[in-house]
Amino acid sequence: MRVSQTNLPGVLLIEPKVFDDSRGFFLETWRKEKYAHFGIPTDFVQDNLSFSRKGVLRGLHFQNPNQQGKLVAVVAGEVYDVVVDIRVGSPTFGQWTGVTLSGDNHRQLWIPGGFAHGFCVVSETAYFVYKCTDVYNPAAEGGIAWNDPDLGINWPLTDVLVSGKDAEYPLLCDIPPEKLPVYHTG
Repeated sequence: MRVSQTNLPGVLLIEPKVFDDSRGFFLETWRKEKYAHFGIPTDFVQDNLSFSRKGVLRGLHFQNPNQQGKLVAVVAGEVYDVVVDIRVGSPTFGQWTGVTLSGDNHRQLWIPGGFAHGFCVVSETAYFVYKCTDVYNPAAEGGIAWNDPDLGINWPLTDVLVSGKDAEYPLLCDIPPEKLPVYHTG
């Protein structure tokens, strides 16, 4: 397993060791001890599966309070996955990182609590899975406009389909700081 730091401290790109041959492939998607070694929490409380068609963009979502750390991957298909630092006081506040996750590259992305998250499906369909460190809490959910010009996210598609709720999310600059997570050192 290879683990790389992204440009957002704490957000990790994980590339599992894949054993493949003429029959197919095998890989470990989770082993408590290995992931804990890289600082990834081991107390996941909820697993989710999302199916989407090409052009669907989900996000940018966050929870505060009840922040969710997420270990995300794509089982089949391909997405462009984006993480935005929305922690008030963070040296990387408002910065983002994006990676391609697919059923072919088997990559995972660890997203700590305090970050907004979204993805855009670039293949015909995609099955997206994620483990969460806290349960979904509708009273704590929030979001940022996927096309916030101040963020300048380079989404791979411009003709996207978003939910009604996602289409109504505000720009990051319009969210009161007390509604956002706070950056903590150490």
